[in-house]
Order: sequence, then structure tokens, then C-alpha cells
Amino acid sequence: MASMDVSLKEMMAIDGAVGAVVVDYNSGMALGSLGGSKDLDLQVAAAGNTEVVKAKLRTMESLGLKDTIEDILITLNTQYHIIRPLTGRSGKGLFLYLALDRARGNLALARHNMRTIEEKLEV
Repeated sequence: MASMDVSLKEMMAIDGAVGAVVVDYNSGMALGSLGGSKDLDLQVAAAGNTEVVKAKLRTMESLGLKDTIEDILITLNTQYHIIRPLTGRSGKGLFLYLALDRARGNLALARHNMRTIEEKLEV
């Protein structure tokens, strides 16, 4: 099991990582973050991506889908944004958020690493 600080450091160790956040999607608040830049305010990203997760959950409910979100990928011209809800009981209502530079990152490897980090995280 890994702490939030360890998990954030592991996320930032992913090639191309620009910012990493653990977010409570009930409140939209970042519980912990690392990285960011003048162009990437992680607090704003946490709040905004909370709305993305909530919208997807509402849509799944409306469609009657009895499934869970593994991850949500947002592809920008220069970045990938990966949102990965936590699946363990202690992580209910939380998600990991990673902003990745497209030129320096490997999307498949980043998604694999995010899965591993999510599985080890104990909140």
C-alpha cells in the first residue's frame, strides 16, 4: 500500500508528467497535488475535472449502465489528461488526475502506470 504523497511522486515520475492530483469528486477539492505550471493551475483542473467525472456518472446512470469508469482520457493538442477514479473502498469518491505532455509522454505506459498507482494507493 502507498500513501498519497508516494502516489503523487510516482505519478510525477511518469515520463512527460506536468501535474498530478488526488481529487475528491464530491467537493471538487484537491486532497494533494504535485507539479503544475503557470498554464496549468491544478486547483482549477481538479474542480473542472470533477464536473467531467460527475457528468459521466450521471450519463451512465441515465443509460442504465451497471459498469465502472476505468479511466477518462482528454486529448489536447499538446497534452493528455488522464482521470482515473479510485476503485477501492477507501478511495470511494476520489480520482487521480494526471496531465501529460504529449511530446514527452507515452500514453499507453502512462495509463498502465496510473492503474498500478491506483491499485496501491491507500487513502
